[in-house]
Amino acid sequence: MAKCESGKVVGSVELDRNFTLWSAFSGASFRRKIISAIRCGGGITQKPTNKPEKKRQPGSNKLSELLKQPDCRENEEEVRKKEEALEVLKRVAKKLQQESNSEEELKINVLEGAREVRRLTKEHSEARTTLALLGVIPPLVAALDAEDPTSQTQIAALYALLNLAIANDANKAAIVKAGAVHKMLKLVNSSNGSPKQSVAEAIVANFLGLSALDSNKPIIGSSGAIPFLVETLKDFNEEISSQAKQDSLRALYNLSILPPNVFLMLETDLIPLLLSKLGDVDDASERILSILSNVVSVGEGRKAIRIVPDAFPILIDVLNWTDSPGCQEKVSYILMVIVHKSYGDRQAMIEAGIASSLLELTLLGSTLAQKRASRILECLRVEKGKQVSGGLGSGLSAPLCGPSPTTHQSEELWEGENDMLSEERKAVEQLVQQSLHNNMKRMMKRANLPQDFVASHHFKSLTSSSTSKSLPF
Repeated sequence: MAKCESGKVVGSVELDRNFTLWSAFSGASFRRKIISAIRCGGGITQKPTNKPEKKRQPGSNKLSELLKQPDCRENEEEVRKKEEALEVLKRVAKKLQQESNSEEELKINVLEGAREVRRLTKEHSEARTTLALLGVIPPLVAALDAEDPTSQTQIAALYALLNLAIANDANKAAIVKAGAVHKMLKLVNSSNGSPKQSVAEAIVANFLGLSALDSNKPIIGSSGAIPFLVETLKDFNEEISSQAKQDSLRALYNLSILPPNVFLMLETDLIPLLLSKLGDVDDASERILSILSNVVSVGEGRKAIRIVPDAFPILIDVLNWTDSPGCQEKVSYILMVIVHKSYGDRQAMIEAGIASSLLELTLLGSTLAQKRASRILECLRVEKGKQVSGGLGSGLSAPLCGPSPTTHQSEELWEGENDMLSEERKAVEQLVQQSLHNNMKRMMKRANLPQDFVASHHFKSLTSSSTSKSLPF
């Protein structure tokens, strides 16, 4: 029977498990249950009628079940489309794999098949996986050896392999395993001179895609691809497109992640080339700094950076002109690693004017750049302190033997120490004022203030009251 629980309204009637539907609609039992439900706030609002209930048609239940099921026709249409697409892929794979008695017909089949693979795999990830399973990679790699003076077959095969490798690590590994890297370099080192521009750009794009897979990095690096990428990046004759140069730079970054490849890069003139190109384009500068960030992690790489003329002024200048957080963070990382690992370079950085740039970075840089700049300043401050204490210590050290200094000599020595400290303090104050003045000029320039803008009295008081505690090194 229905129950009223703690005075709450119950909107439904619960039936006993042994209570049959027929007994519910018969006699006094049914009436009692209705009265009980009404007293408990039940939702029965209509009076029972004696009209006979209409019988449902026999097929109504089956029809409703069919309406609830998914449309069979739509499923059949999807299956049909998938089957047709699979048949197309099979025909393309067969065209690449079939043998022909006519060499001319074979060339035509390979060229058309490579172009079809390139078209079908451009934007469809399922087609890339299916075609690879159908075995199109080996014939496409073999097509790189085809004798075609127009290079159309090689270009079609290169871009077909490029599309097959997009977002597909299994295909990347299969392409390298099939020997594509060495065949591409064979095209580069062909006897008839440098490859055509279109062929070279397609090879660079393939190296970029294939080098993204970690297992391919040692194979590509040791194959001789690095010198080719460096030469592509140079291209003083502007024969290679800017996109190909960007791809070459990104491929070199992928390869530089592996330390053994860094040593192979140091055998080329990549480091001077990268430093000379800093500042040309912001995007390129960030990629260059990314490569240098990997190079600087190796001892030989730090040496290669250090021996480049004006290497530190170039890197420090990046902090002065760039507003990109990525560039600031990467160049501060490079300088931080060199400061920590190469003690002899600290003085060279100080002489290059790193102090003011780092001081500005601690105020205006990103959070990561500020932390790295602070670490560099701390190392340079320790280095400067060693120089000062070393200079004073040499003048105040007592002789190992002989008479001790007299009182008059001690007074002269103390006066000399005071003079030395006074000169040091003046130098410190002058350096701090110069640093703050340079920072103020840069901030005015960034704020587009007029050149004849006069600093406030508060700023002047800061510069005049600065002490050695403000010294950035």
